[in-house]
Amino acid sequence: VQLQASGGGLVQAGGSLRLSCAASGQTFSNYVVGWFRQAPGKGREFVAAIRWNSRHTYYADSLKGRFTTSRDSALVYLQMNSLKPEDTAVYYCAASRTIIVSSYMNENGYGYWGQGTQVTVSS
Repeated sequence: VQLQASGGGLVQAGGSLRLSCAASGQTFSNYVVGWFRQAPGKGREFVAAIRWNSRHTYYADSLKGRFTTSRDSALVYLQMNSLKPEDTAVYYCAASRTIIVSSYMNENGYGYWGQGTQVTVSS
């Protein structure tokens, strides 16, 4: 499956953005879709994940309450509220059909990655 993340941009602190992740080649059925981010000079960080079939969601503890992942019939979303300058990063969506719950936060558990979308939060 090929993934494409979109929806990034420049926003002021306190604002909101909604990212989308689309799949081509096949649907997200039976996949777990994860969101990661990578700030300049830092490693890739887990943000959230959603199990497509059950809609169960999982979040990095530090982002609970501000970030929400969801899906509709075709896309996976990451709603980001109350954005802070430290949320500035390239955001990626990733997917896996075989990942287990204990590995959702591990980028190595995902075999498919989108190209990333830049989110910049100004102070």
